[in-house]
Parts: sequence; C-alpha cells; structure tokens
Amino acid sequence: MHPSSLAVIGLGAIGGSLAWQARLAGVGRVIGYSPVPAEGVQALETGAVTELAHLPVQAAREAEIVVLAVPPQATLELLGSLASVLAPGAVLTDVCSVKEPIIRHAVALGMGDRFAGGHPLAGTHQTGFLSASPERLRGCVVYICETGTAAGHRAAAAVASFWENTLEASPVLIDPAAHDRQLAWTSHLPQAVAYVLAKVLADRGLGGVSFGRGAKDTMRLAGSNPELWADILLLNRSAVIEALEQTQAGLEELQQLLSNEERGALLQFCNLARGFRVGIDR
Repeated sequence: MHPSSLAVIGLGAIGGSLAWQARLAGVGRVIGYSPVPAEGVQALETGAVTELAHLPVQAAREAEIVVLAVPPQATLELLGSLASVLAPGAVLTDVCSVKEPIIRHAVALGMGDRFAGGHPLAGTHQTGFLSASPERLRGCVVYICETGTAAGHRAAAAVASFWENTLEASPVLIDPAAHDRQLAWTSHLPQAVAYVLAKVLADRGLGGVSFGRGAKDTMRLAGSNPELWADILLLNRSAVIEALEQTQAGLEELQQLLSNEERGALLQFCNLARGFRVGIDR
C-alpha cells in the first residue's frame, strides 16, 4: 500500500522518521501532530510533513493511514478518541513496544477490523524530532500484529504493505502475546537493567568524570524517556518480572563464583556470555 495521505500523531524519533521517509517516498500529503509545538515546526521546516494539525482528531480525519507514534498510555487514550473520526476505508496503526494491551483495547472499542499493531525495531534512547532521520526505518524489521477480528487480517495486510512498499522495511507477522514475551527479554529487560545500573551508580555519588566509555555505553539506555518506559514496563510487567527474576539468579551465580574464588568457573561464565554477544553480530 502506498497511500496518498498519511497522518502521523507524534513526531519524535520514530514518528518523525516515519513521516519524513514517507514524504521522500512520494506520499503527497503527510499531516503531522505533536503535543510539543516546536517538534511540529521542526518537522514542517524540514519537509517531513506537509501540514500540521492542532489536534490528533484533525490529523486523522482525512488520512488513508493513521500512525500513532506516541507512548503506550497515550496510544490507549487516542484509540478511543479516533474511533469515530477515521475516514471510510482508513486504517489505524501504532509503533509501541508492547502490543497485547493495545490490541485488546482496540478490539474492545470495536476497531478490530480497522486496526493493526506495529512495532519497528529501530528505537533509540534519544527523543524528539531532532533525533528523527529519513533513514532510520529503512531496512528495519517491523512486527505486525493482527487483532483477530473477522476483517482484522485486511488491516494488518494494509499496514504491512505500507511498511514494506513505502518505508522499505521488513514486516513480520507475530502474535501479540508472543511479541510481548519476546520483547520482555530482548528490549524491556536491557532497558530495565540499564536503569538499575544507572540508579545504583547514582546512589554511589560518583561524578561524571569517574566513568569511562564502557560504563557510559552500558548505561546508554538509561538516557531514554522515563514516561515512555514506565508505560511499557507496567503494561508488560508479568513478562518483565519473569525476566528480572532470572537476571537476578544470574547475578547471584556471579556473586557466588566471586565469593568462592572459582576462577575456572568464572572464566566459563564470562566466555559463554562473550560468545553469545559476539554471535549476535555474525
């Protein structure tokens, strides 16, 4: 699907990038909305959008595809307000890192036939339109979740086609619950661990000059938007708690190896971890 009109609600790193790339791909009309006026102005001046709306409902009224690029709680709230204003035949999607609660809410609102969940694996700890890029989404994997309603597959097909044919991404269909369980490990756990590490180090009261590149790199995700991540972690809390519990077991294992001065087992522990990390990039 290559729409002639697109609405993007939220013009931060993902929403701004999506709008910008759609414009460069030839989408003639891209209507943007941002709760932060400066972001909207930046997007307009850059050419990422063709016009700005004062309210989300104004942005959504005349678009073939409406993309919600806002945090999960705001997405849940917007689903209700946009249900009655979509143009005939228009589809609605999102970019949130948690899918099952959003899919469930869309179905409860009677929007199951016109909504499909989306999640591009192209996030960043940076925020705002200044972190947007017309190249950010090109080639990325994007998960697509059907609602399971009678015509939900058509909305999912339209959203997948938009990602593939307009944004040059690689859509992958996935069950919403399976998505959330997977992301708890591959995204939400690393984020939570970065917050924990930064909090523990902050409690030590050490100055910024105390930390080298390794510590800063390891804490990079802790620079992410807390409002966004509080939504994600709470909405996916059961799966994240399970991941944290197993991570705690790993820390206890490492602590025990150090307490017992078991160098051989410690080397094995570290080599297994190193091998996994190196293998990811192969």
